Amino acid sequence: MFAAAVAVALVATPACAQVRWSLPSAYPADNFHSENLGAFAQDVADVTGGKLAIKVYPNASLFPATAIKSAVRIGQAQMGEVLISLHDNEDPMFGIDVVPFLAASYDEARKLWAASKPAIERKFAAQGLMVLFAVPWPPQGIYAKKEINTIADMQGLSWRVYNAGTERIAQIVGAYPVTIQAADLPQALATGLINAFMTSVATGYDSKAWESMSYFYDTQAWLPKNVTLMNKAAFDRLDKATQDALLKAAAAAEARGWFKSQDKHQWYADQLAARGLKVLPPSVALKNGLQQIGARLTAEWLAKAGADGQAVIDAYKKSGT
Repeated sequence: MFAAAVAVALVATPACAQVRWSLPSAYPADNFHSENLGAFAQDVADVTGGKLAIKVYPNASLFPATAIKSAVRIGQAQMGEVLISLHDNEDPMFGIDVVPFLAASYDEARKLWAASKPAIERKFAAQGLMVLFAVPWPPQGIYAKKEINTIADMQGLSWRVYNAGTERIAQIVGAYPVTIQAADLPQALATGLINAFMTSVATGYDSKAWESMSYFYDTQAWLPKNVTLMNKAAFDRLDKATQDALLKAAAAAEARGWFKSQDKHQWYADQLAARGLKVLPPSVALKNGLQQIGARLTAEWLAKAGADGQAVIDAYKKSGT
């Protein structure tokens, strides 16, 4: 039902459209991020009277996840949604929201985004990109075939990684990293390529994790964000009224996306449990071990990010965390 409704929103373009833009994304059409993009596209069509029509391409159907930012930068697409931390090997600032336990709740994630947004916007601007809006995934937990009660239990696992941060965790715990992006995760699970991974309840639901995994530990380690970017030159070609309408729709999409993420968090967890996954809190030993890894990775991140990174962390801490 969700997929059918979103499919209509994703392809709906008014007949009078004068400008047609593409917005590639890497997630399924019925994922809440894609639903939000569909609503954003519809809002833009409505407020511009059909002057600007945006077609969303979900599920990496136009570009793979790792190529979307580059496609927008060089103008192959005017907009695109990317997981910011996919690019943390390019600049550590893009990985600030996946430092374990730095921001482990929606309230903390909001404050971290407010503290880091100016620096992240500057980094993207230097590449000819502008940030339209950002929306978090639910907190990250551990999926596994076997029980995991301590960090030692993670040694030797075939561990899915999707950015430099998750790969670093694999190195620290002695797991074998296997790089798999979200669009390829269902196949990787079906073929037994991995036996453990960290992701949200949303991605676990999208990938039908219950068909191959037995446990989900709700570690709430971090809340990674998707950011919807656009090509600055394309934005500059719009008239002022259309620019203003686009930015207004983007602000509404960010507010709606944060609400949907938080609102559906428990629903996703309930769906996992209803389909047979054991949804559990982490043991005290596992949580303590993960927090120690988090402290280590925070120090490593600060060493890479330098003064800019320290300034963001300081601003975040002053915000009341």
